[in-house]
This record gives sequence, structure tokens and C-alpha cells, in this order.
Amino acid sequence: MTNSHAGSSTADSGEPEQELLAELNRLRIRAARSRGKARLSLQDLAAATGVPRSSLANYLNGNSVMPMDVLDRLLLALGVTPAQAGAWATRWERVVGERLATGGPHRTAAPDTDRRVADPAGPALPGTGPQADPATDRPQPALPVPAQLPAALGAFSGRRELLAELDGLRADLDATTTAPVIAVVTGTAGVGKTTMVIHWAQRMREHFPDGQLHVNLRGFDRRAPVPPSDAIRHFLDAFEVPRMRIPGDLEAQINLFRSLLTGRRLLMVLDNARDADQVRPLLPGSAGCLVLVTSRSQLPGLVAAEGARPIAVPLLDRMESRTLLGRRIGARRMAAEPDAVDELIDRCAGLPLAIAVVAARAATHPHFPLAAVTAELRDAPRRLDPLAGTDSRVDVRAALSCSYQQVSEPAARLFRLCGLFPGPDIGVAALASLAAATVVEVRASLAELVQAHLVTEHRPGRFTCHDLLRAYAEELAEAEPAQWRRAATRRLLDHYLHSAHDAELLLQPPRGPISLATAAPGVVPEGFTHRESALAWFAAEHAVLVAAVDLAAGSGHDTHAWQLAAALVSFLDLRGHWHDWTSTQHIALSAARRLGDPAAEAHTHRFLGGAATRLGRYGDAREHQQRALHLFEGLDDALHQAFTHRSLGWIADQADDHQTALRNDLRALELFRRAGHRIGEAKTLNSVGWCHAQLGDHRAAVAYCEQALAMLNELGDVDGAAVTHDSLGYVHRMLGEYDRAAELYHRTRELYASLGDRHGEATADTNLGDTLYEAGEHEGAAVAWRRALAVFDDIDDQKAMQIRASLGNIASTGHTLG
Repeated sequence: MTNSHAGSSTADSGEPEQELLAELNRLRIRAARSRGKARLSLQDLAAATGVPRSSLANYLNGNSVMPMDVLDRLLLALGVTPAQAGAWATRWERVVGERLATGGPHRTAAPDTDRRVADPAGPALPGTGPQADPATDRPQPALPVPAQLPAALGAFSGRRELLAELDGLRADLDATTTAPVIAVVTGTAGVGKTTMVIHWAQRMREHFPDGQLHVNLRGFDRRAPVPPSDAIRHFLDAFEVPRMRIPGDLEAQINLFRSLLTGRRLLMVLDNARDADQVRPLLPGSAGCLVLVTSRSQLPGLVAAEGARPIAVPLLDRMESRTLLGRRIGARRMAAEPDAVDELIDRCAGLPLAIAVVAARAATHPHFPLAAVTAELRDAPRRLDPLAGTDSRVDVRAALSCSYQQVSEPAARLFRLCGLFPGPDIGVAALASLAAATVVEVRASLAELVQAHLVTEHRPGRFTCHDLLRAYAEELAEAEPAQWRRAATRRLLDHYLHSAHDAELLLQPPRGPISLATAAPGVVPEGFTHRESALAWFAAEHAVLVAAVDLAAGSGHDTHAWQLAAALVSFLDLRGHWHDWTSTQHIALSAARRLGDPAAEAHTHRFLGGAATRLGRYGDAREHQQRALHLFEGLDDALHQAFTHRSLGWIADQADDHQTALRNDLRALELFRRAGHRIGEAKTLNSVGWCHAQLGDHRAAVAYCEQALAMLNELGDVDGAAVTHDSLGYVHRMLGEYDRAAELYHRTRELYASLGDRHGEATADTNLGDTLYEAGEHEGAAVAWRRALAVFDDIDDQKAMQIRASLGNIASTGHTLG
């Protein structure tokens, strides 16, 4: 039987065109039944293929030759597998080949197209024989096996946990039957995402027998990003799909690509993706494929909508950095200059790209000492200069720049401002003040910077960036006008100063009020509702606040420097950070002298005296307090003279000069009463009682301390009440009333714990242990002393030595210490 249509020739094909059309209609019926219909209408097929209904009617009736791209779309709509579609394409080209070759209104292939290709992916590769097509019982040619992975890096090391996580993805692939497995491997520029993924992928090639696809999407590159259409064509070329069979429409190309992947076990590496929209068209539509996407963006859209697993690649730790450097320059060279190696590692900040650049510098000059390479890094005017190169792929600044250029202008401005903040990290409210923006605006920009891995939210609400990113942000900030930088720095210091001042008021600072200048426009200090919130803020900002004092002094904001240092005193004392207390006050003293402000200098001397007392340096402490008293007397400042006399009394007490301590406390009591400062008066009453106790007048001691406690309870001063309970505990201990003394010390410890005062809590435990020991309760004494020892060791207090001696005494008497 021959075909009746003009120009058709089936004499050599052995299979009439009408027979193929009849099979297509049978497929149409089968597809309809699988969907609960008697038959798929032309309207259904037109909607599924995008081909007009009239054209489909002509093709299916044999009135016109069906183009190959239409056949592809029709077969896909009818549920035909890629392998079956390949067999269909072979048969169709054989039957209608002459009509396609001679032209006509529906001709789709160029005259020189090689029609010997029998499968959508080309001829079968050697060793990949045809399989049976269950629908037609005809041979089904196999697809080529692409192997597009780049070479792995020989110097790769570390990343064991991340490689194990990738191994887990392969296990998930074995267990999943409904969808592809997708992972988004993210991290900052130069952290080694691609290197790690390719290293793993090369090791796993044998587990993906149908091939490995790779494309560099250039999402963060000086060149334009690769559009999805180009990536799809790249993949179709890998399967050797003839150009004549690739439809012009992107959606049709995507469908063809996904059809080719159906039923195949294949690994895809979509490298350097810019965003989710660049990736989605390239994702397989069925199980069997593992897709690894690398990006500097977190691509949360893929995680949320496609169920991709996020895998974050962190900076290398010191050991990993050392191993990587050693693999590149050799163990002998590493061992010869350990100090230079340590500094090189520090200056590379755990960034593999930086290590690679430094290692290349060392490797290309094998006779240079590593110390010379280290000196180049140390002495460079800008930290990133020695990490630059003529090849942008190994230029740290260029890599960071590509990430920076992808973000919006508000986010870019915020990143530049990040080059100004001191300390290891920064909170949202401080960033808002720095940027003179609202918290809502800053959160939007922060989210963008976090997704681009330009900053990291390493704790909830706390943001940072690694040292090389910080250096890059500093370079960008330096390029801004000096007035821009100074205004931003002023806003940041205003934020910390006003916030710290407000927080310290809830901690009852050991001083009178200090007047602050009005904050600059755009500054919104933190808000504190209770003592606990103030303590939590101080704890979170501790390192930043210490650095901010130095920043203030170094940037010409001397008033901020001494006032911020003053506002830190209460917190640093409560938590036992006495070395920070000392260092910030020395900076403050220099700032006060530059200002020529005697009041500022007086406060600073008094606070330096307090820190020296805590550290047991009583001579230095007395000298600072005497200088402060002289300055306050010259200013006729009675209130702060009172505070200073109390401090002098404390120093004398610590030196066991209780008569001098009593004289200073009585003078302080007089001055507090004159100034109408009731809390100062109440606390000084307790100090006077304590002095009487030390001098042996226990009845007078109880009277003064009870009067102090009543006033302090009335005023709601928990700190003063804790100190007074301690004094009363001592008096009752001296009277031999151990049960009452222990009760008072327990209460003292509770009050200090409620205040977050670690030193006070440890002191109460020390006194409780002493009381219990004298009462013969050695086991309880040891428990209390051990609690105190843990704190004193942590804050470097000399009392730790005394407690060890006490514990040693118990052990020497043969008592069990639990």
C-alpha cells in the first residue's frame, strides 16, 4: 500500500505514513483513558502543545507533513517516554524524510541536516546497545553519556563534614522515587564552593551511569550571566540532539530536556548561579537526578518552593587552612618557618582563595623565605593589595567586588557603612543608627547582604563579616567623602553612648548624673524596660562597646570616649571584666586631658581607682582616688566628693586600715546628706557599720547596718541590700551565731545572683563557706568554696588562691570533699 499524498514516498521505508498516524491516534486514545476520558480532543492537544487546532487536524489526517518539533510536543503531551520518542523520531524521519527534504510549507530542517541521526540524542555510543520499547516492541537507541565535569583540584583538603552531607544526598537519591534531589551549596566569594562540589562529583561519577552535566552560569562574573535558554541548548548538545529537533520556544526546549532526563540517573552541577529564576528552567522534572547548585546567594526561593537542601560552606578553620597551605607549598617549607605560617594563615582569614593566592606567590618564588611573603601582607597600604592578581579568578578583591555589584544600592550603601563599625559584630538597631535609616529599611538591606554572603548573621540579630570582607568594606568606605564617614561614625557612637547610658541607669551606677549631648538626627538608642534587658544588651555588645571607646578616641570624638567608658563601669564591675574596665578608662583619661575637661578627668581617675582596687593594686587605687578628690573639690562638686570618699574608704578597708576607712565613710555620709542623695546615704550607713564591725564594735555595726537595710528596702535598691546582708552576715558570724550568719549569706548570694553580679555571688559563697567551716560543716563549706573558685578563676581574682588554700586545709584533715 502506498501513500496517496503528493510528494510522499514510502517505497523504501517499508512503513506507510498512514500507519504511523494511526499509531499516534491509538496513543491518543490510550492517553485519554489514563485521564478518564474516551478521547483527547484537538482542543486538549492544542492546549498541551501550543499548536493551533486546525494545524493539528491537518497533521493527524496526513494532509500536511508534521514538523519534528510538533511531533516532539505531541508525543510529550501523549505521555511518551524520551526513549520511545527517540524511536518515533527515527521512524518518522524514515517515512516522511523525502517530503521534509524536498521542502514545502511545513519544512523545518535545513537541507544539509544529517538525517542519519536515529535518536533525539544521536547514534548509540559504543557499548550502549538499544533497548526494547514496550509500546512498539521496536529497538530503542540509547542516549550518549555526557561527562562535562571539570577537573578536580589536586590540592583539595578538609571539608569532611560537608562531603559527608553530600554523600547523604546520594543516599536520598536512592530512596526517592518521585522527585529529583536538589542541593544549594552556598558561601561567600572565594570560599571554595565549586572546588568542593567538583571534588565530590568526580569521586561519585560511577554512581551516575547516565552522565554528568556541568554549566558555569556566571551569576557572579564580570561577564553577563548565562541565560537559561543557552544553558538548555548546552545540555541538549551534550545529548547530541540534532538542531532540527530543537524547538525554537524555550518552554518546548525545557520540556524536551526534561523528557530526555526521565528515567535516567544523572548528576547535574549548576555552578555559580545568580538567582532561583536562572536555575528553575534547568531542573529535572522526575526522580533519578541529583542537582548541585553553587551560588554566593542563599537562593531561599529554591529551598522553599523546590525543596532544595541548603549546604553552607564556611571559612576554613586554622587546621584546615594549615593543611591546604601545606599541600600547596610543601611540608618542609611549612616546618621551617612556623611563625610566618601562623601569620599567613591569620591574614588569609580562612578564605581558600586568599590561601591559594599567597601559596602561589610563595610557590613561584621557592627561594624566598615565607617571612618575606608575610611582610608583604603585613606592610601593604591596603590589606587586599597583596591578594590581587592579573587574573580575576585569583583576585580576592575582584571576587568580592562581583558579589558587591549584584546588590541594590541601599544594600551596597549599608555594606560600605559596615567598614566603619568597631568590634566583632553589630546589632540591627546600631546599624539603623549608622545608616540613619529605620530598622525596617535596614532589615531589608541586611537580608539582601546575608543572601549574597557579604555579611553573616552568626547569632540571632548579630551581624558580622570575615576579615577580608571587612577590609573590602573599609576600602569602599574610605572612597566616600570624609564628611560622610565622620557623620556616620558620629551616629554610631551616639547610638552606643546613649544606649549604654540608659542601660547603666538601671544598674544603679556608682556616680551622679553625667550630661550627654543630644544625639545626631537619625540615631535611635536602644530601649530598656528592666534591669535584665539592660544586662542582656551589655553582654551582647560587650566587645563592641570596648572597641567603640577606642574608635571614639581615635576618630576625634573624645567626649564620646570618656563618657562611654564611664557608662560601662557598672557592667564591667558586675561581670568581673576588670582588665577591660582598666583599659577603657586609660583611653578615657587621655581623651579627658585632650579636652581639657577637669570634670571628665576627675571621673576617669575615680573609675581607674575602682578598677585598681578590684585588681588588688591598692597604691595605684589610692593615688587615682586622691587625684579625683582634688579635682572634684576644685569644681565644688560635693556629690562626687562623697562618692570618692566612699571609694577611699573601700581602699583603706581592703588594706585593713579600718580607722581611715571609717573617717572617709563618715565624711561621705555627711556629703551625701548635704546633697540629698538618699541611696548614697543608705549605702554609706552600711559602710560605716562594716567599719565598726572590723573595729570590734558589733552592737554599733548592727545598728548602722539595720538602719541602712531599712532605707535600701524602702528605696528598692537590691544591690545595696545585698551588700548590707553580707555585712550583717559577717557581724553574726563574729558573734558565733552561725545559723543566722549562714542564712544571711544565702540571702546575699540570692540577691547578687538576681543582679547578675558574678563577683558578688562568689564573694557571698566564700563567706558562706567560711561560716560553715567554722560551724564544723566541712562538706557544705567545700561546696560553697568550689562555686566561688570557679568564678574567681574565670575573672582572674586573687581570692582564688585563698580558696584553694582553704580547700587544701579540708583535704589535709582527712575530710571527704565529695
